[in-house]
Amino acid sequence: MLHFKKLSFLYFLVFAALVVSCKDKEIEPGVESTQDSTTATDYKAINGWLYEIMDDAYFWYKDMPARESLDSTIAPYDYFEKLVYNRETVDRFSSVTDDIDALQNEFNGISKIFGLSYSLSFIDSGKSSIGIFLNYVVKDSPAEKAGLKRGDILLKVNGTQLTESNYSTLLGGNETATFTLGALAGTVISATTKTVSITKAEVTEDPVAFSSVISKSAYGKTIGYLVYTQFVPGTSADEARYDNELRQVFADFKAKSVNELVLDLRFNSGGYISSAETLASLIGKNVSTSKTFYTEQWNDKYIAYWQKTNGVDALNYNFRSEANNVGSSLSRVFVLTSNSTASASELVINGLEPYMNVVTIGENTAGKNLFGSLISDDLDRWKWGAYVMLGQTANANGESDYGTVDGMTPDYFVEDSSVPYKAFGDENETLFRKALDVMGIPASAGSRVAASKTVETFRKSLRDDLKVRKNLMIKTERIKPISQ
Repeated sequence: MLHFKKLSFLYFLVFAALVVSCKDKEIEPGVESTQDSTTATDYKAINGWLYEIMDDAYFWYKDMPARESLDSTIAPYDYFEKLVYNRETVDRFSSVTDDIDALQNEFNGISKIFGLSYSLSFIDSGKSSIGIFLNYVVKDSPAEKAGLKRGDILLKVNGTQLTESNYSTLLGGNETATFTLGALAGTVISATTKTVSITKAEVTEDPVAFSSVISKSAYGKTIGYLVYTQFVPGTSADEARYDNELRQVFADFKAKSVNELVLDLRFNSGGYISSAETLASLIGKNVSTSKTFYTEQWNDKYIAYWQKTNGVDALNYNFRSEANNVGSSLSRVFVLTSNSTASASELVINGLEPYMNVVTIGENTAGKNLFGSLISDDLDRWKWGAYVMLGQTANANGESDYGTVDGMTPDYFVEDSSVPYKAFGDENETLFRKALDVMGIPASAGSRVAASKTVETFRKSLRDDLKVRKNLMIKTERIKPISQ
């Protein structure tokens, strides 16, 4: 049995590769591969190891094929797929990698990027050209230093117009790239003469992309608005840096007496459960360290193990005590969602619902109620690792009904397809506008709405290396299998 250090470990919910069309959501397994030096002669040992850890800890271990029925000499990627339970509909998230260190860095928010988060949409009726529409630009990234911002449109890379057939090569194959900006004139999006050249750099992303307090005194409203892009507590140099930044945001909200909260999780596909606990504990109404935030449901072997080791409540996790909790001033919280809202984001939504009204606005979420662990070889024989689904989470009411390809259905369905995207906090920004409408706050009299265009989006919430964030629930410490 793999002995997980219960009550002290952190789970990581990062997102499995979500490839999203404008209407339909396809979810592919999150496989991370580099140039693997493992030879075919090693496959048998690697596959044997994979079977052992899955047979022990996998949530659906009882549904795995018999070991003797499998060909242990095939590539580990192919072998692992034979162990996964109902890949298309149930376990869309377990994965295997041949470079576990690189994958762990990605989970920690460290990657070599330009710093662009964007959607790709057609810009002409003939669908011959596409544009990059910036959702946001990562703080302190090369893209931000070059002056790019949310709402910008990029049409060319190194002088070549982006199309459906060339965008992958143009965006994925360059360490340095020159982008040509586009602009909307009437209903036409066309290239300008402005260009920016950017070189990728290793960036640790600050998850607090934007925060503001917006006063609408005529309506008795003081609105706290937060854009939070991933659940990461800190850096290697300061392990609580980002959680403490989050606490400071809520200290400001509390000092300014916010009575409405808009939590923008459109671009947040997960992160550490510890940061989810922090965020939920800053928001929850009448929550305390004696109230359940979420519970875990493991396979039968581990349920018995944890309860024997730590008691009948071993799988219940309570809220934390947070001095800057604003729940007492709120009757509800608005959460802005998209198809990329996943994992830890969904955990926060689900975990808060027993305690307050959670109003969701946007599109269906990714649908990940599972948690897992990134497991490496304890003998260091290879760099292969497996991200294994260990179980699922439920809220204090025992609810966990969103783990499907349909995810959570929002209370107000609003497609974010009007471009250029308006700045965060702009009262005419598509999803925030809907939140204000529900609050009973009309658009300011005489406010001028800039020209906009509805586009057909075919890929959403991508990064500049074409990776959609991974949506895993993972444990940070390495797990070592030991005998039962």
